[in-house]
Amino acid sequence: MELIEIDKFWTLIHDKLEGWLESGVKHLPNFVVAILLAILFGIIAKFVGRGVRNVLRRTLESKQIADLLASIIKAMVLVAGLFIALDFLGLTGTVTSLLAGAGIVGLALGFAFQDMAENLIAGIAMGIRKPFQIGDVIEADKVFGTVQTINLRNTLVETFFGQIEVIPNKILFRNILTNYSSTGRRRIEVPVGISYGDDPEQAAEKLVEVINQCEFVINKEETAVFAEGFGASSVDLLVWFWIKYPGQTGFMQARHEAIVKIKKALEEADILIPFPIRTLDFGAKGGEKLNTMLSSKHNNDKGENSANDSESTPQSEQGSNNEPN
Repeated sequence: MELIEIDKFWTLIHDKLEGWLESGVKHLPNFVVAILLAILFGIIAKFVGRGVRNVLRRTLESKQIADLLASIIKAMVLVAGLFIALDFLGLTGTVTSLLAGAGIVGLALGFAFQDMAENLIAGIAMGIRKPFQIGDVIEADKVFGTVQTINLRNTLVETFFGQIEVIPNKILFRNILTNYSSTGRRRIEVPVGISYGDDPEQAAEKLVEVINQCEFVINKEETAVFAEGFGASSVDLLVWFWIKYPGQTGFMQARHEAIVKIKKALEEADILIPFPIRTLDFGAKGGEKLNTMLSSKHNNDKGENSANDSESTPQSEQGSNNEPN
């Protein structure tokens, strides 16, 4: 009885193995083709990744972003080849399960590393759009300086005080960013005040002539002086001129030289840059002027003093009359 059961057991195993063998032989061509497809897509991915990397390195400023994008494209080609090979073997359900699992894992990683992913995506987007390059002078989120390094997750900016600021890429991507190097020029504005006794037109002509004599001034036909308004003790003017930026002459040096030349030019033309002066005048709209008020107060004080003297005189005379002979 036991021998019969053992024979049945081995018969079942033999049938199962025979079925697997037949199935393996039947699917052997598909298996070979799937392996060849995987190898082929691996070779294609290698060449595609290398070609994309070379193109992106010439296009993008950051080599890290170029390498990352090339790696992503290479991985996509490999995954596509793997899915095609599995589908060729008839494992469609496996492919669907892998895609669903990859989506769930990607969603979980996205929530877990949301900040890092946002900086990474912002870095890739800026690498493609290129709002600034290494060496540009930018200002964003109260940081003003020169771009030193562009990474995948952050950008290093050296301020004009000599410190290195590490700015997350999402801040540069979200907020307003000013690139002072994109146009290659920058305008300098110098406010100056002249006295009310001087002619603003004469001062403007003199200042335009003097500013255009500076070697660092470009687009000299656009150099101008405008009257900005009436100040407390002066007519306020605004001097505009353009410089090459970044250039051999820095912004601070150019403004310094311009202010020095403006002062000398106004002194030579006998045009006064007044000190702050305050004049109190209460005569507007029917009120009394200050000198009238002071004069009236002086007269009143003088009259009171005279009245006090006259009151004290009779008492002294009366006292003298009452003295005995």
